[in-house]
This record gives sequence, C-alpha cells and structure tokens, in this order.
Amino acid sequence: MAPRISRVRLGLRRSIVANQMLLAAAAFIGILVSISVEHVIDPSRFLAGAALLFAGAISAVLLPWDRVPQVWAALLPIVDVVAIALMRESAPLAGLGLLWTFPALWIGTVFGVRGIVAVSVSVTIVMFHQSMAVDLQRFTASTLLLPFVVAALSTIAHFTARRAQAQRELLEKQSAELRRAVERARRQEDLVTEVLDAVDFGVTRVTAAGEFAVTNAAHARLLATTDVLGREIEVFAADGSTLIAADSTPLARARAGEVFEGEMVWYGGPGEDRRALSVTARRLPAAENGEISGVIVSRDVTVEEQARRAREDLVASVSHELRTPLTSIIGYLELALDDPSIAPATRDRLAVAERNASRLLELVADILALSATSREGVGVELELRATDVAAVVRAAIESIAPRAVDHGVHIDASGVVEARAVIDARRVRQIVDNLLSNAIKYIPRGAAVSVSVQQDLHSVSILVADNGPGISVAEQGRLFERFFRGDAVRNSSAHGSGLGLAISRDLARAHGGEITVRTARGEGAVFTVRLPRNPREGE
Repeated sequence: MAPRISRVRLGLRRSIVANQMLLAAAAFIGILVSISVEHVIDPSRFLAGAALLFAGAISAVLLPWDRVPQVWAALLPIVDVVAIALMRESAPLAGLGLLWTFPALWIGTVFGVRGIVAVSVSVTIVMFHQSMAVDLQRFTASTLLLPFVVAALSTIAHFTARRAQAQRELLEKQSAELRRAVERARRQEDLVTEVLDAVDFGVTRVTAAGEFAVTNAAHARLLATTDVLGREIEVFAADGSTLIAADSTPLARARAGEVFEGEMVWYGGPGEDRRALSVTARRLPAAENGEISGVIVSRDVTVEEQARRAREDLVASVSHELRTPLTSIIGYLELALDDPSIAPATRDRLAVAERNASRLLELVADILALSATSREGVGVELELRATDVAAVVRAAIESIAPRAVDHGVHIDASGVVEARAVIDARRVRQIVDNLLSNAIKYIPRGAAVSVSVQQDLHSVSILVADNGPGISVAEQGRLFERFFRGDAVRNSSAHGSGLGLAISRDLARAHGGEITVRTARGEGAVFTVRLPRNPREGE
C-alpha cells in the first residue's frame, strides 16, 4: 500500500507543477499581448492578478506536495481563478478568461465531480459579477458560454482521468500478474535444473539451429568430446572397434535434426578407460513460433554392456566346451544302437539318451550361433555366392519331412520356385530350418505348413505359413527377443530355448535383409524372410 501512496503523491506533484507551468506560460503570453495592444484599463489590479498567478506557479514548484495534505492542493486553483478574474477585469477585451480552462482541467482531473461543480460555479459567479458591475449591456452570450465551456472541459478531463486511472490500475494488475508468472517460471526453471542435475543420465534440448538450449551436468560429463588433457575423445560404434567420424556421432546427428532410438556408442578407444552410452534423439512439439526443437537423452550403459559381454563370453566358452563331449557321446550312442546284440530294453534306454543328447547338442549349437550374432551381425562370417534360394529351401524341407510326418503335419512346397540371389547358403538354410522347426513343433496334428519363394527386382522372399493357433498381439512385440517363449508354448509339451527366431533375425540382418511376421490369435502365422538379391550392391 505504501508504494502505491507514494506513486499517487508523486503523480499529484507532477500534475500540479505541469498545470501551473502551462498556465504561467499562457498567462505570460496573454499579458504581453494585453500590454502591447493597450487593453489594460487598470494596471495596478492587472499586475496584482499577474503577480498572484505567478506566485501560485512558484509555490507549485517549491512546495513538497508529496508531504503536505492533499487538500492544500485545492488552494492553487482557487488562487488561479481569483488571479485570472483580476486580470480579466483589468483587461476585459484581452480574452484572458480562456485561462480559466487550465485550472478547470486540472480540478476535473484531480477532484472529480466536486471540483467540476466548484470551478463552474466560481467562474459563473465571477462572469456575472463582472458583467453586471460594469454594464448590463456587456451581458452577452459569452457570459454564459464561457462558464459552460469551462465546465465541459473540466468534465471531459474528469472522465479522461477516470479512464486513464482504470487503465493504469488494469496495467498494474497485469504487471503484477506477469511478475508473479515470471517468478513462478523462474522457480520452475530452477527446480527443473536441480532435478536434471540430480539424475545420472544426460538431457539436452537442441534448437532447430543445432544449439544447446537446456542441458544438465550429466550431459557435459557423459558426452564430453575432450579428456582432462584436452585431447579429442574418439567415438566407436556398438562393436567397440569401428571408429565413427566426428560428423556421424549421435550428438552431431541429433544436432543436425536426425531422430533415432537407443544408439549405442563407445567413447574412448580399446584398452582405454572407455564408456558405453545409449543415446536417443527425439523431436519436441513445435513451439508457438513454429520452431521445431529436439531433445537428446544419453545414458551410461558401460556396466550393463560389460556384464552382457562377459555373460556371452562365458556362455560361448561353456557351450564350446560342451559341444565336443556331446558329439562324442552321441557318436558312441549311435554305435551302441547299431549293435544287434543289445537287448530291446537296453536299446530303448539308449534311444532315449541319444534323443536327449541330440536335443542338448542343438541347444548348444543355438547358443553358439547366438554368441556369434550377438552384436548385430558383427562376427558372422558370410560366404556369399550366387545360389538358387529354392534349392536351399527344398533341402530344408526334405530334411525336416520325417519329423513333419511324425507330428502329422503336411508341408506344401508347391510355391517354391527358382530364385537366384547372392547369399550364404548355409546361413539361409539355418534360417529356414528354424522357421520350419517352429511351425511343425507348435501347430497341432493335422495342420499344414505352406512354404513359398517369391522374388522381385531387388529382393527374394521366403514365406513360411501355417494354419496353427497364431500368436497374440501382446506377444508379437517380443517374438524375436532372445530366450522369449510365449505363455502357450511354455505350458505345452514342446521343448525349445527361445533362440531360433532371434538367431534367424540376426542372420537375415547380416545379409542386409529382415524377418517379419503377420499373425493373429486363431488365424495362423506367416513368417517372411526378405533377402536382397545382391547384398554387395548396398555397400
């Protein structure tokens, strides 16, 4: 409240000084004109009125209006009205009555309706008194018109002041609300900054021009481009050995407007104190000005990546050590089964052991294949040759046909037509074997599997379709995850490791292709393997 009172008093002082200075300037001009044209008939009274008027102007400048009572300000317009009356009576033909408009405007502005009435009555009384005291013939239209004009101007000034005051109050409220909003925004910004600095992953907002607008401490720590000695830190791909150019790093690509998800890179060369980062770049909704910005999120996954690699190395090592004795065991079991001298009961037991050993060997082979393809195809050595894909598919069908007969499943290979492509026949055969094995293993007896080969100008596609139970929508997103097995499969008697589709996908991607599935619960499934006709053309 105190600052508002101070502003009001300061405004009153400025209003008083401005009004009195303008009135003094206009009166000075009027005095000069009146003297020059010899309209002054009573010099002593004329000079008294002028002196009184200039005394009011001087007091307006000197008095401390911000400390004296506001009612004292009402004395100035009274002095002005009296001074102008004296000057007008001494020089009736000079038109000095127009000077009454100055105190009238100021009184209407400051004192409202009461001031309007007071100045209008005062001017009217003075006009009537001066007109009648001298001569009734001087009672003209101006005697009534001038008080009316003074009252009208005072009224206009009053309403203008009220409107200005209302606008000023509205602006003050809006200004106060804006200050509160700015303060809230500043507090929220400080809170967001504190929260971002508290998390252990980097967050950065990038403008459309590629500049960093908001960033946290973790971003500077994780995505630092130089070490403590000021040397440039090299960035490597997910395999940890392929060097990435400076303009191809995830940070540079994100600043250029590219969008990607979970891009993993290594900061630092092999053998150094390096760190693995998972970087994601996304677009943010457009701002009101139409500017499209983005956000970069970086997460340190060094511990997870090292643990994953250690696990894979361990699994691969154990699996490799298991394969040799398993092969020997299966070989001796087969020799034992070929011996005609063993008893039937013993033969049955040996057959059970041979089947389980073979199943265990298949599982070991899957784990070794998974280890070889665990880094998005890195480590898979492809022997690419121009091959008839149909011949590879037919060989896989012939190999699995006895198992299909045992399960009561019919395989339709009428759609397998010749289609040549540059592939690794052994790897593609492994993909087809996995798809056919899954189809026969998980569909009921009496169902059918349809295999076909299609081709176009750039690719060859292998389709394996069945009319089995299908796969639910919830499980389709995880179908190619390693070790994933659906609920229905886990509850059935069918055995599996959940690695076949993951391995097949990695092998297809190593060729530059992909595996997709189209399925629904109760409608069967169609797996499509698309392979480029010549992977070397994309290099």
